[in-house]
Amino acid sequence: MFHKIIKRGHRKVSKSDANEAAVFGHGASAYRNSGSVSTSNITVNHASRTTDASSVANSQQQSGGAANGAGSERGSVVESMPVIVETLPLFRDVPVSERQNLFLRKLRICCILFDFSDTLKSIREKETKRLTLIELVDFIQSGSSKITENVQEEMIRMISINIFRCLPPASHENTGAENTDPEEEEPYIEPSWPHLQIVYELLLRYVVSSDTDTKIAKRYIDHSFVLKLLDLFDSEDPREREYLKTILHRIYGKFMVHRPFIRKAINNIFYRFIFETERHSGIGELLEILGSIINGFALPMKEEHKLFLVRALIPLHKPKAAALYHQQLSYCITQFVEKDYKLTDTVIRGLLKYWPVTNCQKEVLFLGELEEVLELTQSAEFQRCMVPLFRQIGRCLNSSHFQVAERALFLWNNEHIVGLIAQNRSVIFPVIYEALEKNIQSHWNEAVHGLTENVRRMFLEMDKELYEQCQRQYLEKEANAKELEEQRELTWKRLEAVAAKSGGEDMVMVN
Repeated sequence: MFHKIIKRGHRKVSKSDANEAAVFGHGASAYRNSGSVSTSNITVNHASRTTDASSVANSQQQSGGAANGAGSERGSVVESMPVIVETLPLFRDVPVSERQNLFLRKLRICCILFDFSDTLKSIREKETKRLTLIELVDFIQSGSSKITENVQEEMIRMISINIFRCLPPASHENTGAENTDPEEEEPYIEPSWPHLQIVYELLLRYVVSSDTDTKIAKRYIDHSFVLKLLDLFDSEDPREREYLKTILHRIYGKFMVHRPFIRKAINNIFYRFIFETERHSGIGELLEILGSIINGFALPMKEEHKLFLVRALIPLHKPKAAALYHQQLSYCITQFVEKDYKLTDTVIRGLLKYWPVTNCQKEVLFLGELEEVLELTQSAEFQRCMVPLFRQIGRCLNSSHFQVAERALFLWNNEHIVGLIAQNRSVIFPVIYEALEKNIQSHWNEAVHGLTENVRRMFLEMDKELYEQCQRQYLEKEANAKELEEQRELTWKRLEAVAAKSGGEDMVMVN
Protein backbone atom coordinates (compact mmCIF):
# COMPACT_ATOMS: atom_id res chain seq x y z
CA MET A 1 0.00 0.00 0.00
CA PHE A 2 2.71 2.43 0.86
CA HIS A 3 5.51 0.95 -1.23
CA LYS A 4 5.11 2.43 -4.73
CA ILE A 5 7.50 1.15 -7.32
CA ILE A 6 8.34 3.25 -10.33
CA LYS A 7 9.40 1.17 -13.30
CA ARG A 8 13.06 0.51 -13.92
CA GLY A 9 15.30 3.47 -14.21
CA HIS A 10 13.77 5.27 -11.24
CA ARG A 11 12.84 2.97 -8.38
CA LYS A 12 10.87 3.32 -5.24
CA VAL A 13 9.51 6.76 -4.48
CA SER A 14 9.49 7.65 -0.81
CA LYS A 15 6.08 7.73 0.80
CA SER A 16 4.53 9.60 3.65
CA ASP A 17 3.57 8.89 7.22
CA ALA A 18 5.30 9.37 10.50
CA ASN A 19 5.16 8.39 14.12
CA GLU A 20 6.92 8.22 17.39
CA ALA A 21 10.24 7.70 19.20
CA ALA A 22 12.23 6.20 22.10
CA VAL A 23 15.76 6.07 23.37
CA PHE A 24 18.49 4.06 21.65
CA GLY A 25 22.05 5.07 21.26
CA HIS A 26 24.23 5.94 18.33
CA GLY A 27 26.90 8.10 19.82
CA ALA A 28 27.47 11.49 18.30
CA SER A 29 31.07 10.44 17.87
CA ALA A 30 30.13 7.99 15.09
CA TYR A 31 30.02 10.60 12.35
CA ARG A 32 33.32 12.14 13.44
CA ASN A 33 35.23 9.08 12.29
CA SER A 34 34.52 9.86 8.65
CA GLY A 35 37.22 12.54 8.70
CA SER A 36 38.86 14.75 11.30
CA VAL A 37 38.16 18.41 10.81
CA SER A 38 38.52 21.70 12.55
CA THR A 39 36.90 24.96 11.60
CA SER A 40 40.11 26.70 10.82
CA ASN A 41 41.77 23.81 9.04
CA ILE A 42 39.36 22.22 6.56
CA THR A 43 39.89 18.59 5.61
CA VAL A 44 38.34 17.28 2.41
CA ASN A 45 36.20 14.13 2.56
CA HIS A 46 36.02 12.33 -0.77
CA ALA A 47 33.00 10.24 -1.73
CA SER A 48 32.46 8.05 -4.75
CA ARG A 49 29.14 9.00 -6.26
CA THR A 50 26.26 11.46 -6.02
CA THR A 51 22.66 12.16 -5.51
CA ASP A 52 21.39 15.35 -7.21
CA ALA A 53 23.07 18.70 -7.20
CA SER A 54 20.78 21.02 -5.35
CA SER A 55 18.63 23.28 -3.44
CA VAL A 56 18.63 26.92 -2.71
CA ALA A 57 18.42 28.32 0.77
CA ASN A 58 15.98 31.05 -0.27
CA SER A 59 13.39 28.51 -1.40
CA GLN A 60 13.46 27.10 2.14
CA GLN A 61 12.52 30.47 3.63
CA GLN A 62 9.61 30.97 1.25
CA SER A 63 7.94 27.65 2.04
CA GLY A 64 8.81 27.59 5.73
CA GLY A 65 5.28 26.48 6.75
CA ALA A 66 4.84 22.87 5.74
CA ALA A 67 7.67 20.84 7.15
CA ASN A 68 6.89 17.46 5.69
CA GLY A 69 5.44 18.76 2.47
CA ALA A 70 8.60 20.65 1.73
CA GLY A 71 10.63 17.68 2.83
CA SER A 72 9.47 15.66 -0.11
CA GLU A 73 10.50 18.34 -2.62
CA ARG A 74 14.21 18.59 -3.18
CA GLY A 75 15.13 21.88 -4.83
CA SER A 76 17.93 21.60 -7.34
CA VAL A 77 20.67 23.87 -8.52
CA VAL A 78 21.71 23.85 -12.17
CA GLU A 79 25.10 22.16 -12.23
CA SER A 80 26.71 24.91 -14.25
CA MET A 81 25.82 27.45 -11.56
CA PRO A 82 28.30 27.68 -8.68
CA VAL A 83 26.82 26.98 -5.24
CA ILE A 84 27.91 29.57 -2.71
CA VAL A 85 27.81 28.45 0.92
CA GLU A 86 27.92 31.21 3.49
CA THR A 87 30.45 30.88 6.31
CA LEU A 88 28.70 31.42 9.65
CA PRO A 89 30.13 31.90 13.15
CA LEU A 90 30.19 29.08 15.72
CA PHE A 91 27.41 28.90 18.32
CA ARG A 92 29.86 29.63 21.12
CA ASP A 93 30.91 32.86 19.42
CA VAL A 94 27.46 34.47 19.50
CA PRO A 95 25.27 35.55 22.44
CA VAL A 96 22.69 33.03 23.70
CA SER A 97 19.84 35.26 22.50
CA GLU A 98 21.05 34.99 18.88
CA ARG A 99 21.63 31.23 18.78
CA GLN A 100 18.14 30.30 17.63
CA ASN A 101 18.47 32.59 14.59
CA LEU A 102 21.96 31.24 13.90
CA PHE A 103 20.56 27.70 14.13
CA LEU A 104 17.98 28.60 11.47
CA ARG A 105 20.63 30.05 9.18
CA LYS A 106 22.76 26.93 9.53
CA LEU A 107 19.73 24.76 8.76
CA ARG A 108 19.21 26.65 5.50
CA ILE A 109 22.81 26.03 4.48
CA CYS A 110 22.27 22.31 5.12
CA CYS A 111 19.26 22.29 2.78
CA ILE A 112 21.66 22.61 -0.16
CA LEU A 113 22.29 19.24 -1.83
CA PHE A 114 25.53 18.42 -3.61
CA ASP A 115 26.55 16.17 -6.45
CA PHE A 116 28.70 13.34 -5.01
CA SER A 117 29.27 11.62 -8.34
CA ASP A 118 32.25 13.92 -8.88
CA THR A 119 34.59 13.83 -5.88
CA LEU A 120 36.39 16.96 -7.07
CA LYS A 121 33.27 19.06 -7.41
CA SER A 122 32.36 21.66 -4.72
CA ILE A 123 34.90 20.25 -2.30
CA ARG A 124 35.00 23.27 0.03
CA GLU A 125 31.21 23.68 0.02
CA LYS A 126 30.64 19.99 0.82
CA GLU A 127 33.06 20.19 3.72
CA THR A 128 31.47 23.39 5.01
CA LYS A 129 28.06 21.71 5.02
CA ARG A 130 29.48 18.65 6.81
CA LEU A 131 31.01 20.81 9.53
CA THR A 132 27.75 22.75 9.86
CA LEU A 133 25.80 19.50 10.30
CA ILE A 134 28.20 18.39 13.03
CA GLU A 135 27.66 21.74 14.80
CA LEU A 136 23.89 21.24 14.67
CA VAL A 137 24.17 17.78 16.20
CA ASP A 138 26.41 19.06 19.00
CA PHE A 139 24.02 21.93 19.67
CA ILE A 140 21.01 19.60 19.97
CA GLN A 141 22.92 17.11 22.08
CA SER A 142 24.28 19.74 24.48
CA GLY A 143 20.78 20.95 25.38
CA SER A 144 22.28 24.36 26.06
CA SER A 145 19.06 26.06 24.99
CA LYS A 146 15.60 24.74 24.22
CA ILE A 147 14.87 25.09 20.52
CA THR A 148 11.66 26.83 19.53
CA GLU A 149 8.77 25.27 17.64
CA ASN A 150 9.64 27.22 14.51
CA VAL A 151 13.22 25.93 14.62
CA GLN A 152 11.99 22.35 15.10
CA GLU A 153 9.79 22.70 12.04
CA GLU A 154 12.69 23.98 9.96
CA MET A 155 14.97 21.26 11.25
CA ILE A 156 12.59 18.42 10.29
CA ARG A 157 12.20 20.12 6.93
CA MET A 158 15.96 20.17 6.38
CA ILE A 159 16.24 16.52 7.46
CA SER A 160 13.43 15.59 5.05
CA ILE A 161 15.12 17.37 2.13
CA ASN A 162 18.32 15.44 2.75
CA ILE A 163 17.14 11.91 3.48
CA PHE A 164 13.91 11.48 1.51
CA ARG A 165 14.98 10.69 -2.03
CA CYS A 166 14.47 8.14 -4.80
CA LEU A 167 16.61 5.10 -4.09
CA PRO A 168 18.79 3.92 -6.99
CA PRO A 169 17.67 0.80 -8.90
CA ALA A 170 18.75 -2.53 -7.42
CA SER A 171 21.21 -4.57 -9.45
CA HIS A 172 18.48 -6.97 -10.67
CA GLU A 173 16.44 -3.97 -11.84
CA ASN A 174 19.39 -2.65 -13.84
CA THR A 175 20.00 -5.94 -15.63
CA GLY A 176 16.43 -7.19 -15.78
CA ALA A 177 17.54 -10.48 -14.19
CA GLU A 178 14.62 -11.34 -11.93
CA ASN A 179 16.06 -14.63 -10.68
CA THR A 180 19.35 -13.44 -9.26
CA ASP A 181 20.12 -14.59 -5.74
CA PRO A 182 19.88 -11.64 -3.28
CA GLU A 183 22.67 -13.20 -1.19
CA GLU A 184 25.09 -12.90 -4.11
CA GLU A 185 24.35 -9.26 -4.93
CA GLU A 186 26.86 -6.59 -3.96
CA PRO A 187 25.19 -3.93 -1.76
CA TYR A 188 25.06 -0.40 -3.13
CA ILE A 189 27.01 2.07 -1.00
CA GLU A 190 25.39 5.50 -0.78
CA PRO A 191 27.94 8.08 -2.06
CA SER A 192 26.41 10.97 -0.10
CA TRP A 193 26.82 9.08 3.19
CA PRO A 194 29.35 11.61 4.66
CA HIS A 195 26.42 14.07 4.86
CA LEU A 196 23.55 11.61 5.27
CA GLN A 197 25.08 9.97 8.33
CA ILE A 198 25.23 13.25 10.22
CA VAL A 199 21.68 14.16 9.18
CA TYR A 200 20.49 10.81 10.57
CA GLU A 201 22.46 11.46 13.76
CA LEU A 202 20.77 14.86 14.09
CA LEU A 203 17.33 13.24 13.71
CA LEU A 204 18.20 10.58 16.28
CA ARG A 205 19.47 13.16 18.80
CA TYR A 206 16.29 15.22 18.28
CA VAL A 207 14.04 12.22 18.83
CA VAL A 208 15.77 10.96 21.99
CA SER A 209 16.37 14.39 23.53
CA SER A 210 14.58 14.95 26.84
CA ASP A 211 13.96 18.54 25.66
CA THR A 212 11.85 17.31 22.72
CA ASP A 213 8.18 17.80 23.56
CA THR A 214 6.19 15.01 21.88
CA LYS A 215 3.08 17.19 21.66
CA ILE A 216 4.97 19.60 19.43
CA ALA A 217 7.21 17.06 17.71
CA LYS A 218 4.33 14.86 16.53
CA ARG A 219 3.19 17.70 14.28
CA TYR A 220 6.33 17.12 12.22
CA ILE A 221 7.19 13.48 13.04
CA ASP A 222 3.79 12.44 11.74
CA HIS A 223 2.36 9.52 9.73
CA SER A 224 3.67 10.92 6.49
CA PHE A 225 7.19 11.24 7.89
CA VAL A 226 7.15 7.67 9.26
CA LEU A 227 5.98 6.17 5.98
CA LYS A 228 8.83 7.90 4.18
CA LEU A 229 11.27 6.54 6.76
CA LEU A 230 9.87 3.04 6.21
CA ASP A 231 10.34 3.40 2.45
CA LEU A 232 14.03 4.06 3.06
CA PHE A 233 14.42 0.63 4.70
CA ASP A 234 14.73 -0.71 1.16
CA SER A 235 18.09 1.09 0.87
CA GLU A 236 20.89 -1.32 -0.05
CA ASP A 237 23.36 0.52 2.17
CA PRO A 238 23.48 -1.40 5.50
CA ARG A 239 24.75 1.69 7.36
CA GLU A 240 21.62 3.60 6.42
CA ARG A 241 19.34 0.74 7.43
CA GLU A 242 21.06 0.53 10.82
CA TYR A 243 20.35 4.20 11.52
CA LEU A 244 16.77 3.84 10.30
CA LYS A 245 16.25 0.87 12.60
CA THR A 246 17.47 2.79 15.63
CA ILE A 247 15.47 5.93 14.80
CA LEU A 248 12.21 4.09 14.07
CA HIS A 249 12.56 2.09 17.28
CA ARG A 250 12.95 5.32 19.25
CA ILE A 251 10.01 6.93 17.47
CA TYR A 252 7.90 3.90 18.36
CA GLY A 253 8.89 4.22 22.01
CA LYS A 254 8.39 7.96 22.37
CA PHE A 255 5.18 8.61 20.40
CA MET A 256 2.86 5.98 21.86
CA VAL A 257 -0.24 7.27 20.12
CA HIS A 258 1.17 6.23 16.73
CA ARG A 259 2.29 2.71 17.65
CA PRO A 260 -0.65 0.93 15.95
CA PHE A 261 0.04 2.87 12.76
CA ILE A 262 3.72 1.82 12.73
CA ARG A 263 2.82 -1.84 13.26
CA LYS A 264 0.25 -1.70 10.46
CA ALA A 265 2.69 0.02 8.09
CA ILE A 266 5.34 -2.66 8.75
CA ASN A 267 2.66 -5.31 8.14
CA ASN A 268 1.98 -3.82 4.74
CA ILE A 269 5.66 -3.96 3.82
CA PHE A 270 5.72 -7.64 4.77
CA TYR A 271 2.58 -8.42 2.75
CA ARG A 272 4.01 -6.78 -0.34
CA PHE A 273 7.32 -8.60 0.12
CA ILE A 274 5.73 -12.04 0.68
CA PHE A 275 2.98 -11.99 -1.90
CA GLU A 276 4.31 -9.67 -4.62
CA THR A 277 7.99 -8.76 -4.88
CA GLU A 278 10.05 -11.11 -2.63
CA ARG A 279 12.59 -8.28 -2.86
CA HIS A 280 13.35 -5.93 0.03
CA SER A 281 16.64 -5.00 1.66
CA GLY A 282 15.34 -4.14 5.14
CA ILE A 283 13.23 -7.11 6.26
CA GLY A 284 15.86 -8.16 8.82
CA GLU A 285 16.04 -4.70 10.38
CA LEU A 286 12.24 -4.39 10.55
CA LEU A 287 12.08 -7.79 12.26
CA GLU A 288 14.65 -6.62 14.81
CA ILE A 289 12.39 -3.69 15.69
CA LEU A 290 9.40 -6.04 15.93
CA GLY A 291 11.32 -8.44 18.18
CA SER A 292 11.64 -5.63 20.71
CA ILE A 293 8.01 -4.63 20.22
CA ILE A 294 6.72 -8.19 20.69
CA ASN A 295 8.79 -8.52 23.84
CA GLY A 296 6.77 -5.63 25.30
CA PHE A 297 3.31 -7.00 24.43
CA ALA A 298 1.00 -7.13 27.46
CA LEU A 299 -0.85 -10.30 28.44
CA PRO A 300 -3.38 -11.57 27.61
CA MET A 301 -2.28 -10.96 24.05
CA LYS A 302 -4.59 -8.96 21.80
CA GLU A 303 -6.27 -10.65 18.86
CA GLU A 304 -4.57 -8.10 16.58
CA HIS A 305 -1.14 -9.42 17.61
CA LYS A 306 -2.14 -13.05 17.05
CA LEU A 307 -3.40 -12.18 13.58
CA PHE A 308 -0.06 -10.50 12.87
CA LEU A 309 1.70 -13.76 13.79
CA VAL A 310 -0.53 -15.85 11.51
CA ARG A 311 -0.83 -13.48 8.54
CA ALA A 312 2.61 -11.86 8.40
CA LEU A 313 5.30 -13.54 10.51
CA ILE A 314 4.63 -17.20 9.70
CA PRO A 315 4.27 -16.55 5.92
CA LEU A 316 7.70 -14.84 6.01
CA HIS A 317 9.08 -18.40 5.98
CA LYS A 318 7.86 -18.74 2.39
CA PRO A 319 10.20 -16.48 0.31
CA LYS A 320 13.34 -18.00 -1.19
CA ALA A 321 15.51 -15.37 0.51
CA ALA A 322 14.26 -16.30 4.01
CA ALA A 323 17.81 -17.28 5.04
CA LEU A 324 18.80 -13.58 4.94
CA TYR A 325 16.52 -12.68 7.84
CA HIS A 326 15.73 -16.05 9.40
CA GLN A 327 17.57 -15.39 12.66
CA GLN A 328 15.49 -12.27 13.37
CA LEU A 329 12.29 -14.03 12.25
CA SER A 330 12.98 -17.00 14.51
CA TYR A 331 13.48 -14.63 17.46
CA CYS A 332 10.10 -12.96 16.81
CA ILE A 333 8.36 -16.34 16.56
CA THR A 334 9.86 -17.65 19.81
CA GLN A 335 8.90 -14.39 21.55
CA PHE A 336 5.26 -15.12 20.70
CA VAL A 337 5.52 -18.66 22.06
CA GLU A 338 7.21 -17.41 25.24
CA LYS A 339 4.40 -14.91 25.74
CA ASP A 340 1.63 -17.43 25.08
CA TYR A 341 2.51 -21.15 24.97
CA LYS A 342 -0.95 -21.89 23.50
CA LEU A 343 0.32 -20.48 20.20
CA THR A 344 2.73 -23.42 19.84
CA ASP A 345 0.33 -25.52 17.76
CA THR A 346 -0.33 -22.57 15.41
CA VAL A 347 3.40 -21.92 14.97
CA ILE A 348 4.40 -25.56 14.38
CA ARG A 349 1.61 -26.16 11.87
CA GLY A 350 2.62 -22.91 10.14
CA LEU A 351 6.22 -24.14 9.87
CA LEU A 352 5.00 -27.45 8.43
CA LYS A 353 2.85 -25.59 5.89
CA TYR A 354 5.86 -23.66 4.53
CA TRP A 355 8.40 -26.47 4.97
CA PRO A 356 10.88 -26.34 2.06
CA VAL A 357 10.82 -29.23 -0.38
CA THR A 358 14.02 -28.78 -2.38
CA ASN A 359 15.99 -26.19 -0.39
CA CYS A 360 18.21 -28.07 2.07
CA GLN A 361 19.73 -24.92 3.57
CA LYS A 362 16.26 -23.70 4.53
CA GLU A 363 15.39 -27.11 5.96
CA VAL A 364 18.35 -26.91 8.34
CA LEU A 365 17.20 -23.44 9.44
CA PHE A 366 13.62 -24.67 9.94
CA LEU A 367 14.84 -27.57 12.10
CA GLY A 368 16.83 -25.16 14.26
CA GLU A 369 13.79 -22.92 14.71
CA LEU A 370 11.62 -25.94 15.41
CA GLU A 371 13.92 -26.98 18.25
CA GLU A 372 13.68 -23.49 19.81
CA VAL A 373 9.87 -23.62 19.64
CA LEU A 374 9.68 -27.18 21.04
CA GLU A 375 11.88 -26.13 23.94
CA LEU A 376 9.10 -23.73 25.01
CA THR A 377 6.26 -26.20 24.33
CA GLN A 378 4.00 -27.67 27.00
CA SER A 379 2.78 -31.27 26.81
CA ALA A 380 -0.87 -30.46 26.00
CA GLU A 381 0.10 -28.27 23.01
CA PHE A 382 2.68 -30.79 21.86
CA GLN A 383 0.06 -33.54 21.70
CA ARG A 384 -2.08 -31.49 19.31
CA CYS A 385 0.57 -31.40 16.57
CA MET A 386 2.95 -34.30 17.30
CA VAL A 387 1.74 -36.68 14.57
CA PRO A 388 2.21 -34.36 11.53
CA LEU A 389 5.34 -32.97 13.18
CA PHE A 390 7.09 -36.34 13.51
CA ARG A 391 6.01 -37.43 10.06
CA GLN A 392 7.96 -34.41 8.76
CA ILE A 393 10.89 -35.14 11.08
CA GLY A 394 10.89 -38.71 9.74
CA ARG A 395 11.19 -37.37 6.19
CA CYS A 396 14.09 -35.20 7.32
CA LEU A 397 15.80 -38.22 8.91
CA ASN A 398 15.77 -39.98 5.55
CA SER A 399 17.03 -36.93 3.62
CA SER A 400 19.91 -37.74 1.31
CA HIS A 401 21.45 -34.39 2.31
CA PHE A 402 23.44 -35.39 5.39
CA GLN A 403 23.17 -31.96 7.09
CA VAL A 404 19.36 -32.16 7.10
CA ALA A 405 19.36 -35.69 8.48
CA GLU A 406 22.02 -34.81 11.04
CA ARG A 407 20.15 -31.67 12.23
CA ALA A 408 16.95 -33.69 12.65
CA LEU A 409 18.79 -36.29 14.75
CA PHE A 410 20.25 -33.54 16.95
CA LEU A 411 16.71 -32.92 18.27
CA TRP A 412 17.25 -35.96 20.50
CA ASN A 413 20.11 -34.12 22.23
CA ASN A 414 17.56 -31.73 23.77
CA GLU A 415 16.37 -33.01 27.15
CA HIS A 416 13.03 -31.18 27.05
CA ILE A 417 12.18 -32.59 23.62
CA VAL A 418 13.23 -36.10 24.70
CA GLY A 419 10.95 -35.68 27.73
CA LEU A 420 8.00 -34.76 25.49
CA ILE A 421 8.75 -37.75 23.24
CA ALA A 422 8.96 -40.10 26.25
CA GLN A 423 5.57 -38.93 27.56
CA ASN A 424 3.96 -39.59 24.16
CA ARG A 425 6.09 -42.53 23.01
CA SER A 426 3.11 -44.80 22.27
CA VAL A 427 2.15 -42.40 19.43
CA ILE A 428 5.60 -41.18 18.31
CA PHE A 429 7.53 -44.51 18.20
CA PRO A 430 5.34 -46.07 15.47
CA VAL A 431 5.55 -42.85 13.39
CA ILE A 432 9.33 -42.51 13.56
CA TYR A 433 10.51 -46.15 13.76
CA GLU A 434 10.45 -46.87 10.04
CA ALA A 435 12.57 -43.78 9.25
CA LEU A 436 15.18 -44.92 11.78
CA GLU A 437 15.34 -48.43 10.32
CA LYS A 438 15.72 -47.12 6.78
CA ASN A 439 18.62 -44.92 7.88
CA ILE A 440 20.41 -47.82 9.56
CA GLN A 441 19.93 -50.07 6.55
CA SER A 442 20.70 -47.72 3.70
CA HIS A 443 21.85 -44.16 4.56
CA TRP A 444 25.14 -43.36 2.86
CA ASN A 445 26.59 -41.07 5.56
CA GLU A 446 28.44 -42.70 8.46
CA ALA A 447 27.78 -39.84 10.91
CA VAL A 448 24.03 -40.05 10.23
CA HIS A 449 24.21 -43.82 10.59
CA GLY A 450 25.90 -43.51 13.99
CA LEU A 451 23.47 -40.86 15.29
CA THR A 452 20.52 -42.98 14.18
CA GLU A 453 21.92 -45.95 16.14
CA ASN A 454 22.08 -43.73 19.24
CA VAL A 455 18.44 -42.64 18.85
CA ARG A 456 17.28 -46.21 18.32
CA ARG A 457 19.19 -47.28 21.45
CA MET A 458 17.50 -44.45 23.35
CA PHE A 459 14.09 -45.75 22.26
CA LEU A 460 15.03 -49.28 23.31
CA GLU A 461 16.05 -48.13 26.79
CA MET A 462 12.95 -45.93 27.10
CA ASP A 463 10.41 -48.71 26.42
CA LYS A 464 11.75 -52.10 25.32
CA GLU A 465 8.32 -53.66 24.94
CA LEU A 466 7.01 -50.87 22.71
CA TYR A 467 10.25 -50.92 20.71
CA GLU A 468 9.88 -54.66 20.02
CA GLN A 469 6.24 -54.17 19.07
CA CYS A 470 7.23 -51.47 16.55
CA GLN A 471 9.96 -53.76 15.24
CA ARG A 472 7.47 -56.60 14.66
CA GLN A 473 5.05 -54.29 12.89
CA TYR A 474 7.86 -52.99 10.69
CA LEU A 475 9.02 -56.51 9.78
CA GLU A 476 5.42 -57.54 8.98
CA LYS A 477 4.99 -54.47 6.81
CA GLU A 478 8.23 -55.22 4.98
CA ALA A 479 7.20 -58.85 4.47
CA ASN A 480 3.80 -57.78 3.16
CA ALA A 481 5.44 -55.27 0.84
CA LYS A 482 7.77 -57.98 -0.48
CA GLU A 483 4.87 -60.37 -1.01
CA LEU A 484 2.89 -57.66 -2.79
CA GLU A 485 5.83 -56.96 -5.08
CA GLU A 486 6.14 -60.67 -5.91
CA GLN A 487 2.42 -60.83 -6.74
CA ARG A 488 2.78 -57.79 -8.98
CA GLU A 489 5.69 -59.43 -10.84
CA LEU A 490 3.67 -62.64 -11.24
CA THR A 491 0.70 -60.71 -12.62
CA TRP A 492 2.88 -59.05 -15.24
CA LYS A 493 4.33 -62.41 -16.29
CA ARG A 494 0.85 -63.84 -16.75
CA LEU A 495 -0.15 -60.85 -18.88
CA GLU A 496 2.96 -61.34 -21.02
CA ALA A 497 2.11 -65.02 -21.47
CA VAL A 498 -1.46 -64.24 -22.50
CA ALA A 499 -0.21 -61.63 -24.94
CA ALA A 500 2.28 -64.10 -26.42
CA LYS A 501 -0.43 -66.76 -26.94
CA SER A 502 -2.73 -64.31 -28.68
CA GLY A 503 0.08 -63.84 -31.19
CA GLY A 504 -0.45 -60.10 -31.43
CA GLU A 505 2.34 -58.95 -33.68
CA ASP A 506 1.59 -55.30 -32.87
CA MET A 507 2.09 -55.75 -29.14
CA VAL A 508 5.21 -54.54 -27.39
CA MET A 509 6.72 -56.83 -24.74
CA VAL A 510 7.85 -55.05 -21.57
CA ASN A 511 10.64 -56.74 -19.60
